Amino acid sequence: MESSELQPLSSLNAVDPEKARQEAMEKDPAKRDYLVGREEFKKGAFSAAGIAFHNALKGFEENNDEQGVANASDRLGDVCMEREEYDNALTHFKRAYDICEKEEDSFSTLALNKKVAVVYQKQGELDKALEILFDMIEHYHLTKNPKGMVNIMVIVAEVYVEKGDQAKAADTYRTVSSIHKNFKHKRMSEDFAALADELDAASQG
Repeated sequence: MESSELQPLSSLNAVDPEKARQEAMEKDPAKRDYLVGREEFKKGAFSAAGIAFHNALKGFEENNDEQGVANASDRLGDVCMEREEYDNALTHFKRAYDICEKEEDSFSTLALNKKVAVVYQKQGELDKALEILFDMIEHYHLTKNPKGMVNIMVIVAEVYVEKGDQAKAADTYRTVSSIHKNFKHKRMSEDFAALADELDAASQG
């Protein structure tokens, strides 16, 4: 029979968070490799981070841990971006995306879509980048998230500038300006309107 009396506080050992973390990592080598990769990435040691994330990925695959596979793939994509290995980055991001889409994790799929759009920009595939960005704008519109929508529209305008389509970029900035105006963001509205005017002036000059 269990005692109904509480143990005195003096008999309880204090939990050491670092010790608990170390024990957890020893039990799960894949997670340990993943955490090592994160630390190396923060330090800018991208080769070491890539090796650690690769080992983590293999471990997660052996454990049939799809969430782990998605996280490691995402991080490997980040490493490839830093090393300007854009084809490999795309492969890793898409693998992570497919898992997150299956899990109906909309937050993660949006974040990964944004990364994929950047890859396409880096590769000069601007129309592909725009296609993804427009899908994201539609999502934010349907979920009534004007902040998310505006953030992506600014990227769309930048892609139009890169394409040399100043008129569409100016129109996009004006739309951003009007959204800010609707929310009484006077300064932001004026700033984006000014950007649109600058693009108009440049294209006419």
